[in-house]
Amino acid sequence: MSNRQTAVSVSGLAVGNDKLLGHLAMILFAALISASFSLGSMAMPFMGASALNAARFFLATMVMAAVVFVLFKKLPMPATAPWRFALLGLLMGIYFVTMFTALGMTHPVSTGAVFTLIPLMSTGFGFILLGQTVRPIVLVSLFIAGCGTIWVIFGGDINAILAFDIGLGETIFFFGCICHAAFAPLIKKLNRGEHVVLTTYWTTAATFLVIAIYGSGEIINTDWTSLPAIVWIAVGYLAIFTSAGTFFLVQFASLRLPASKVLTYGYLIPVFIIIYEGLLGHGWASPTVFVGALVTVLGLVVVAFAPDL
Repeated sequence: MSNRQTAVSVSGLAVGNDKLLGHLAMILFAALISASFSLGSMAMPFMGASALNAARFFLATMVMAAVVFVLFKKLPMPATAPWRFALLGLLMGIYFVTMFTALGMTHPVSTGAVFTLIPLMSTGFGFILLGQTVRPIVLVSLFIAGCGTIWVIFGGDINAILAFDIGLGETIFFFGCICHAAFAPLIKKLNRGEHVVLTTYWTTAATFLVIAIYGSGEIINTDWTSLPAIVWIAVGYLAIFTSAGTFFLVQFASLRLPASKVLTYGYLIPVFIIIYEGLLGHGWASPTVFVGALVTVLGLVVVAFAPDL
């Protein structure tokens, strides 16, 4: 084998490993997000959504600042165009605000159903912003995985699916989902070679500022000294694992995978929730729901192994 052939082979192996790491990162993303639902629901009765999210992103920013300082011995500002991270933070801030606003107006099942639109919308943004095209098999697999997720979310009840009503809460959350869908392709579009730890830090800090400004009144009126331990446990988990951690994972994967394959792994969230709830002794889902979960997993397997272009 010639030196050139060897170089091409090594290069191809490196690209393949990068993509594998991207897929693994998003599976971990789904697993971490899923575990936050139980903790979040236990903390919500004791404080408002804006205050909870401001606290988690403040702590997440502090954690990322410590990581950045250890790695770089300083807390550098973006060398060029800091507005990029303000935009990314704005998008995620809008997403979280609209999500919790919607949860106060409609059922979580309904918001979960709207969430399933994100992967397909992200595919559209990937084409508009990055010119990323998608093979028909990927689109079909996304649709099948989405149907499986809808089946899981509605508990395998066809009547509940048919009775789904789009109200004000669902409409508000839909606009938040548009922001979330644009996030992954914009990371790649706006990246100028910065280290992923730095981009995670700047994006997390920007998201905190957006939520803090929006929820300033609620934050001021919260009695922070009387909150029970479960709130601080939830804030700690949300900050480290589902704020800083998942931001890092999404940005890591977005630089290695097309937009159509990044947020697709959000479909796994209901599947992981089923597993967690069963392991925690809260009861296992019915066999019909497991069928929907299996359809979701099989659809994502096809998406993962399908060629990017």
